[in-house]
Amino acid sequence: MEPSAAKAKPQGRLLVSTPLDAKDELEERLERCIGIVQSLTNGLSEREANDALTANVCKGQQQHEEVCLGLFTLVLMEPAQAQRCYRDLTLVNRDGMNVVLVKINQILMEKFLKLQDVPRTQLVWLVRELVKSGVIGADGVLMTLMKQIAGGDISNKNLWLAESVLDILVEQKEWVVKSGMLVAMAVYTYLRLMVDHGTPNLLNLRQREVDFCISMLRERFMECVVIGRDLVRLLQIVARIPEMDLLWRDLLHHPQTLSPQFTGLLHLLTARTSRKFLACRLTPDMETKLLFMTSRVRFGQQKRYQDWFQRQYLSTAESQSLRCDLIRYICGVVHPSNEVLSSDILPRWAIIGWLLTTCTSNVAASNAKLALFYDWLFFSPEKDSIMNIEPAILVMHHSMKPHPAITATLLDFMCRIIPHFFPPLETQVRQGVFNSLNFIMEKRVLAHLAPLFDNPKLDRELRSMLRERFPEFCSSPSPPTEVKMEESAALEMDNHVLDKEEGCYDNTEAAFSDDEEEVNNKGKKREFRFHPIKEAIIEEPADITPYLDQLDDTMKEKVLLLQKASDTESQCEVMQDIVDLILEEDFDSEQMSTLASCLAELFKGHFRGDVLPDEITEESLEESVCKPVCLVFRNLCTMQEDNSGFSVLLDMLAELYQKQPKIGYHLLYYLKASKAAVGKMGLYESFAQATALGDLHTCLMMDMKACQEDDVRLLCYLTPSIYSEFPDETLRSGELLNMIVAVIDSTQLQELMCHVMMGNLVMFRKDSVLNILIQSLDWETFEQYSTWQLFLAHSIPMETIIPILQHLKYKEHPEALSCLLLQLRREKPSEEMVKMVLSRPCHPEDQFTSSLLRHWASKHDDVLSEHIKAQLIKNNNQPRKRQSLRSSSSKLAQLTLEQILEHMDNLRLSLSNTKNNFFSQTPILQALQHVQASCDEGHKMRFSDLFSLAEEYEESQSKPPKSRRKPPASSPRSRKGAAPPANNEEESVSSSASEEEDSKPKAPKRKRKGSSAVGSDSD
Repeated sequence: MEPSAAKAKPQGRLLVSTPLDAKDELEERLERCIGIVQSLTNGLSEREANDALTANVCKGQQQHEEVCLGLFTLVLMEPAQAQRCYRDLTLVNRDGMNVVLVKINQILMEKFLKLQDVPRTQLVWLVRELVKSGVIGADGVLMTLMKQIAGGDISNKNLWLAESVLDILVEQKEWVVKSGMLVAMAVYTYLRLMVDHGTPNLLNLRQREVDFCISMLRERFMECVVIGRDLVRLLQIVARIPEMDLLWRDLLHHPQTLSPQFTGLLHLLTARTSRKFLACRLTPDMETKLLFMTSRVRFGQQKRYQDWFQRQYLSTAESQSLRCDLIRYICGVVHPSNEVLSSDILPRWAIIGWLLTTCTSNVAASNAKLALFYDWLFFSPEKDSIMNIEPAILVMHHSMKPHPAITATLLDFMCRIIPHFFPPLETQVRQGVFNSLNFIMEKRVLAHLAPLFDNPKLDRELRSMLRERFPEFCSSPSPPTEVKMEESAALEMDNHVLDKEEGCYDNTEAAFSDDEEEVNNKGKKREFRFHPIKEAIIEEPADITPYLDQLDDTMKEKVLLLQKASDTESQCEVMQDIVDLILEEDFDSEQMSTLASCLAELFKGHFRGDVLPDEITEESLEESVCKPVCLVFRNLCTMQEDNSGFSVLLDMLAELYQKQPKIGYHLLYYLKASKAAVGKMGLYESFAQATALGDLHTCLMMDMKACQEDDVRLLCYLTPSIYSEFPDETLRSGELLNMIVAVIDSTQLQELMCHVMMGNLVMFRKDSVLNILIQSLDWETFEQYSTWQLFLAHSIPMETIIPILQHLKYKEHPEALSCLLLQLRREKPSEEMVKMVLSRPCHPEDQFTSSLLRHWASKHDDVLSEHIKAQLIKNNNQPRKRQSLRSSSSKLAQLTLEQILEHMDNLRLSLSNTKNNFFSQTPILQALQHVQASCDEGHKMRFSDLFSLAEEYEESQSKPPKSRRKPPASSPRSRKGAAPPANNEEESVSSSASEEEDSKPKAPKRKRKGSSAVGSDSD
């Protein structure tokens, strides 16, 4: 099964490449090392060559590394010399092959897919030789090589690799068993791979894999126990193979025959599987793509990445088995930070839902569901993580509306797995699932499970089974739809997807934007937002029965009156009575939470739909804040902060906030829209400090995020007030700005710009604008353009943000570069601007610097020439550093002389076919003359055309016979007229041939003035 020989590449290249690919740095370095080895050994006998190599490696670390890497590369590229080069390598290396092991690992993790067939074959041969030699660290390399064997792939190359690694493991069994981790990793890998090798033509390979796994499991079982519960999952899948069936019988009935320390199946099932085992079944490329999707791709923009992943890895019938590996990896390894969870990054449950919907085989679908729920079955809050069980519940929760069939099949699976997973352990499995559900509620991943378990969209039989299995979770003692915000362990802020859940896995629903728009309109964020399908909302009557008994009689009476009140006016009257009861001295504060639950349930209709009137007038605004819940806000506004009732009402709002998080932005709206609240916006800060969050910034950002998702118009309406009232919270970072530009359309953008220009809104200030613009470089295209438009509406000098040029790369940041280009062309260049523009790396495709310099050269030639002259002379006088800007990508741009000269040469070429006389100006010519006098020969050769301008200038000055024959009387007069203006000099340099005789008499004076100016600058 060895891969077919590839066509020979010119110069025996290591990696597959196309004519368009840039030279690979690693390959380039390895080729240099080959050249060093060959230069040392050419024409020498084997003994002499070995002596020469040994002598060279003794000179220092660098020489040792070069020789070792040269021999290593020859092993990969020259099979005929491999044996001799490996022998030389073992003789000359001084670090236990460490430099070679590191390089092998690097190639395996980063370049393996690009290796040509011969180097790939030789790399496996080299690993085998390292194992034979017992090199310390070879086990790590072998595990990395195993990671490259892809699951669900029966292509010739993959089968050859699986067989080659198995050969090494079987041949070097005595060496293998010395490393417990290698034994466990190999067993885990080949138990998984034998699932793919069931076709008749692969039965021989599968039998070898079975024999190897059985021998390791029977002889080294305790080393395999460290795998944990996923060992049982893999053994279940291959249980029908006869040898595996016998092992299962011993595992269940005679565990002591496997190991005296093994107590039985429960021993394995209660042990959580380590991340390294779950990760070992994904190739580095798969792992990179999945991590990218879960950390960089925004929810709603994932389809193109999912399509690519499916084409690459999930398009064949055999790839069905890979879905289990992906789901286990996502559940057990990908644990996003709270920052990612609370953002709009693609959540884990959406990827898992997509994987489930692409299962076409019943067996694969069943195994995928088992992989999803596997950590539930024996979940222990003390040992296991909420992050392992969270994806399953969120897949079910968010699929209920758009894909009820997925929710139904998962709930059905969850119920049926309890008695059928392993009947003798039914009690433990039931307890594990119960623990999982309980922990999910405790951590507030979902506030309540009744809406999920007793949903009308589920068929009657399934709902009955759920009530029978989980009666504890089917009743609803509290409003079920809200989520407390203070629990952040796995909250995902409910992923902010109350709208987005409509289309989590595909774009087939009526509410989604077109796929083509996603590709072609990258920046139009609003195209990607998911809007609920417009359905008639069936208003269910508020159920406050569970809470009434916990209220005293007076309060109960008022709450019942509030429930019965039919019109807004009567509701407001009753609400005022309730507020008065709360403010009484004998009010029992223990009722506060219960009362808040009642109000949240009664007012849930007030939090649906748009808050802001369609037509904004004083009357419509005042009418919009005449709701019962606004009575609490109004009473708060009329009180003094030192009033005892003030803190009581704040506590009331804080309790209500926990039940209904939308109360936050409704309070902000009331404080802006109501006449009774003029000048009271500061009350929001007191409210924020009274909540469980206790922090103004966090509370404000969360409320604005909730507003962004519910009502974009309201977000834009509140924006000026939020920025003006809370500048320290809004202007320090780009968090709020990103929320705004992510959802506004072009009309709303224009309105915000008008607010800025009229002085009603300030979104940037000098001390933080640069940082915010740098943050915006990672945003979507439309978001970035909107940010720059809002910035340009402010009157902030360009010098404040010009250092951003050091962060901009022409391929990665075209939005910022194009906005800067258009703005800078309107500016008169300052010294700092010119310095920053010149400090950009020179690249043939990056026209930013050339186009801007050309524009400035035509509009502000005199100013530009002086600034360039200053930079040339300044950098010419600094010590030479032989370091190109492009070689230090991790550092910010540092201006070098070579860089300025490159940009100058590009400018010269762009002006060559024009009538522009920029390069005939005296300051430029003087500076070039100054640089030419002190630069090295390399620079003189490279920029010979540029320096030739200075030479012509020098020759035009130095014609002594004619100039000295002039009458002395003309000297003082010329000196007098030439001293003040420099323009006379420039005009004379660029004069026409017909005026040459007139200009020559002035040349000596120009030379004295020019050399003097250069001299003084250099001093």
